Amino acid sequence: MEELDIVILAAGKGTRMRSQTPKVLHTLAGKPMVQHVLDTATGLCPSRTHVVIGHGADQLREALVDYPVKFAVQAEQKGTGHAVAQALPQLGSGKVLVLYGDVPLIHRDSLAALLAQVDDQHMGLLTVTLEDPAGYGRIVRNSEGEAVAIVEQKDASQEQLAITECNTGIMAMTSEQLKRWMPRLSADNTQGEYYLTDVIAMAESDGVTVCTAQPSTAIEVEGVNNRAQMARLERAYQGQIVEKLMEQGVALADPARLDVRGSLTCGHDVFIDVGCVFEGEVELGEGVRIGPYCVIKNSTIGAESSVDSHSVIDNTVAAGLNQIGPFARLRPGTRLAVKAKVGNFVETKNADVGEGSKINHLSYVGDARLGRGVNVGAGTITCNYDGANKHFTDIGDNAFIGSNTALVAPVAVGKGATIGAGSTIAKDVTDYALAVTRGRQLEKSDWQRPLKHHD
Repeated sequence: MEELDIVILAAGKGTRMRSQTPKVLHTLAGKPMVQHVLDTATGLCPSRTHVVIGHGADQLREALVDYPVKFAVQAEQKGTGHAVAQALPQLGSGKVLVLYGDVPLIHRDSLAALLAQVDDQHMGLLTVTLEDPAGYGRIVRNSEGEAVAIVEQKDASQEQLAITECNTGIMAMTSEQLKRWMPRLSADNTQGEYYLTDVIAMAESDGVTVCTAQPSTAIEVEGVNNRAQMARLERAYQGQIVEKLMEQGVALADPARLDVRGSLTCGHDVFIDVGCVFEGEVELGEGVRIGPYCVIKNSTIGAESSVDSHSVIDNTVAAGLNQIGPFARLRPGTRLAVKAKVGNFVETKNADVGEGSKINHLSYVGDARLGRGVNVGAGTITCNYDGANKHFTDIGDNAFIGSNTALVAPVAVGKGATIGAGSTIAKDVTDYALAVTRGRQLEKSDWQRPLKHHD
């Protein structure tokens, strides 16, 4: 298999983003733009991938620590040609594909089609035809219709400015061609920069045919220079996701009000209301209904479950037929068995909630195991933290925990046991027992309520 080097340019500061974060590390759908480009590049099975870094180099190295990439440093930003030149010594002898870290929506198929045209006598250039080409370099063709040059807008004549076929910056050539042309680049232009686009004219001069290809949609090659463009690409990306979801049969209350920041897998007849956010790896079983404004992260919600509005679910597994929310917060380590219910203003963490058990409202259950058929009353707290260490609470099958109970861990409540409302339980309760720890009620029939003094 022929060698392939992919060079991703990611050295720019992105001044118009007005941010301390390097531009290519701004997130699209919860993932830095440059990682989107890298993931697409990986699908082409390159021999080597090079990332040219400059501004925020240390942040880029840290963000890409899990990617098998080679870094090339562009200490001074002197244009795209200068950037590619920094990776030149690391290139192999096959094909080279140049991509951009701030063009996150490019498709693998578009790049594969471009690479397929490259050989010793041909290079590839990805172009796009735009109704409004302002700001883009224009593709200049000869009388035979062959691309012979790219003219940047700043250097273009009035006649050239009327051209609507534009340069995307994405190109492919052989390593030998690139190494031959790079030393011939000049900074003799209005910007004083080395333009990679000048290699098109060099190719024409050397008798190398410039083959062009276009993406399926213009949004694929749209770059990001400011927050408005970032927001537009975010909605475009989310639009692609919702189209796929609806093709799979997912019902969305409003396709424009959904954000998937990772992957969302759905069974048949799933309904998702407005304003929901899905992060990481989320799986929704058949017949699941998600109410409005829920946030679900790295979780599995089993079949026929309902999640009511404004619930936050993180690293949770719900087995199915569950009722969650509204306003529930399920923190990491929560596991709900079939038909378990977690109601409004309930928070759980590292908790196993058994089949048919209910924590209906206003409670905190952390570091706990609830058996089957447990009923937890309002205002119940598992006091799992002593200021230094976490401790565990174990509640047996069919136990009844009265409202406003504090369970001071480590503690166990036996199966079938009943805890009276308002109790603080610091000792184990045996099976089927009643435990109550209240102060004795005192009543004075002749008591006089204090009166307010008037000056």
